[in-house]
Order: sequence, then structure tokens, then C-alpha cells
Amino acid sequence: MEIPSIIKVELEVFLVKMKPSLRGAIRRWAGIRYYRLRRRLEWMFSPKAYARRKQKELLPYQHASHRTPTLRQLSNVDMWLQYNKVTNLKLAAEKLSGLILGPGETFSYWRSIGKPTKRQGYLEGMVLQRGTVTAGVGGGLCQLSNLIYWMTLHTPLTVTERHRHSYDVFPDSGRTQPFGSGATCYYNYIDLQIENRSPEPFQLVLRVTDTHLEGEWRSSQAPAYRYEIYESRHWITPEVPAGYMRHNEIRRRVFTLDGELARDEQVAENHAWMMYEPLLAST
Repeated sequence: MEIPSIIKVELEVFLVKMKPSLRGAIRRWAGIRYYRLRRRLEWMFSPKAYARRKQKELLPYQHASHRTPTLRQLSNVDMWLQYNKVTNLKLAAEKLSGLILGPGETFSYWRSIGKPTKRQGYLEGMVLQRGTVTAGVGGGLCQLSNLIYWMTLHTPLTVTERHRHSYDVFPDSGRTQPFGSGATCYYNYIDLQIENRSPEPFQLVLRVTDTHLEGEWRSSQAPAYRYEIYESRHWITPEVPAGYMRHNEIRRRVFTLDGELARDEQVAENHAWMMYEPLLAST
């Protein structure tokens, strides 16, 4: 029996509409697996010496510390995603806390944590995907990579790989750090890597309390410098065909303990699509 012409036309229209999204989904699927394989090969064959050793005993001198609240009331975000995030943070922090980053060694966020899976106990938490909030296993671990990156900027350690957030999802609300001062992560190829080019070992210490995620970088030698992170430029541009993009530059002043400026250097330049109106008031 021949299919009626009107059904043929509707089917063709349906397939035409579906083809771009299907093609995009296949490309994303293949791209993720390609980049994950490439990262695994890098871990296997790279000449880098990756940090592996952990110790419970704390190194004597604190170089940097920071804490961020584990729960925030965000508009249009279910709180169960936040509660699950706390579980994910505890699991990842346990993997990392006590890690020794020796001279010449490199810290890899994902190499040290491993893949966050349900089998490992990870739950569905908040994930930002192409500017929208979704649920994903292991969601919320960007809070941990953000904290480690921010602390590292206050030490002599060198950030060798960091990825900026592509979207600015929420308006500034009680922000205490410059926009763009975090480091996004996605297993395993969107990584945070830090190299110790100093002659002394450093130790990463992490805790998840009832209210906060807390961290420290400690070392065997006392700090010789003080660090100040600041935003040197900030601007917003309208983009075609619609929307706005937010830009800024993050810099770092390095002072001796006597207060003398040793150097002033660029840390990062950020460009992110804004998912809200630029003149929207903070809440």
C-alpha cells in the first residue's frame, strides 16, 4: 500500500528538522569520547611526573586557605541537587586531601579523583551544560576545582591547565571574588593541572563540614610572598544575533613580606555568554 502524499511530506519535514540535532548529538558523543581517550593516553605516556603520594600528617606551614558555602539557594534550581552535591564533594575531597605535590610534580584534578560514577557512590548533582542547569552524576564538583584554583593563585605553584566557564549563568549575588576566578571541570579532558616548580613539597588539604567546603595549600617552608588577585578590566558586549557576552581580565600582584611589589602579572582572561540581562539587579 502506498503512503499518502501528505504523510510523505510531513515525514520529510520531520526528518529535515531532526537531522541537525541528531548530527549535533552524534558529534558531541564522538567528541567526548575522542577527547577522553586522548587524555588517557596523555596520562599514560606523558613525561610529566603526576602527584600520587598522600600523607595524613600535615606539613607545618599554611600558604593559602579558602572556604565556600556548600548550599546556596539559586533561582530555578532544586535544592536536592545541592544536597547531592555535598555528597559528591565529600567523596572527591577524600580522594584529594593529603596529596603531596613534590618539586617537579604535576597535580591533575581528574587523574587524582577518577571518574565519578554511581558505583563509586556519586549522586546526581547540578551540572551546567551549554548554559542550562541539568542533573548529572557527580554534578557540583566544579565547586571543588574552583576552590583549588583560587587557593593556588595565592601560592608559588604554577597553573599549567585551566578552563574558564563558557557561560555566566547567575547574576552576581554576594560575590566576594572577581568574576571568572574559577576553573570549570568535566571528566576527564576539561582538567585542572598544577605544577610545583618550587624546591619544596606542597600538600593539599580539604574538608567538607556541615556548611562549607574548606581547603588549604600547606608546605614544608614558610611563605616568602603575599598575593593579591584583582580584576583589571571588565566589559560587556552585545552579540549578534542576540544576547550579551561578559569579559574581564584577572591579574595578580605579588608582594614580599615587607610589602614591596615584586611583580604584577596577568592570570587569566575570561569571555562568557551571559544567561541573564546585564542590568538585572543582584538578589
